[in-house]
Amino acid sequence: MSTIAFLGLGAIGAPMAQHLPARGFDLIIWNRTRERADRLARSVRARVARTPAEAARESDVVITCLPTSREVEDLLGGDDGLMAGFRRGATLVDCTSGDPATSRRIAARLREHGVAFVDAPVSGGKRGAEEGTLTVMCGGDAAVVERVRPILSAFGKNIVHCGDVGAGDMVKAVNQALLAIHIWATGEGLATLAKAGVDTRIALDVINASSGRSNTSMNLFPERVLSRAFPRTFRLALLDKDLRIAADMARDAGVPAPLTQLASELFRAARAELGEEADHVEAVRVIERTAGVEIGA
Repeated sequence: MSTIAFLGLGAIGAPMAQHLPARGFDLIIWNRTRERADRLARSVRARVARTPAEAARESDVVITCLPTSREVEDLLGGDDGLMAGFRRGATLVDCTSGDPATSRRIAARLREHGVAFVDAPVSGGKRGAEEGTLTVMCGGDAAVVERVRPILSAFGKNIVHCGDVGAGDMVKAVNQALLAIHIWATGEGLATLAKAGVDTRIALDVINASSGRSNTSMNLFPERVLSRAFPRTFRLALLDKDLRIAADMARDAGVPAPLTQLASELFRAARAELGEEADHVEAVRVIERTAGVEIGA
């Protein structure tokens, strides 16, 4: 597994890929926007493939990190697609925050051609990708996960085998649903306090020393909401997608999940209002607008 192909060099994918040469792997990269691949190749030791097929043809393991599972599936077909280049015995590791049904469909298609598949979505954000401390949630055969663990360890601190194909996607979707619920609930609570005249900085200090604290209250709100910085590190549109996956999972499993369903509706509306480029924490702006108050003002 000395040669790795990495496809998808976005805000998370690019910093993930740049760790691989430092671990001794030969790196081949591809991105739909060629300029991003060329830019990364100038900063790390990597070759740029012209097509996904070319990247797969020269690699033992292919890693994808794209916005949705549908885009991963779309990369498989055609003369320039991954299926045209895969070596028999190769492995596709999909770090997309995907949906389990599509991952299972991809895995079945690859299995017919002697290619293994692991769904391996990550958590930890851009900072975790840059520092190589991501949590990687893996779904697939345990032996395959162990075989690619040294590669995943290049950018992940916690490599967790969650179960069969699709299990990684499912755990990631639930994690994202909890993130969204924390953002909205914290925003509502602090907006209520602000409207009542309570200093939200003091209130947040109290919450973060008490049982209501979360990563959202301890990090996202102080760094992004109270500061009014709202850096764009993870798009609201992608969190909306993840929430829909979580809501669909609950429905398909016959599990009543009114809180997850409501969060999905709220974030879908926030996305429609704020646009495709808004950061996920900017959903708080919708709460502020409807409440007529600015948190931390």
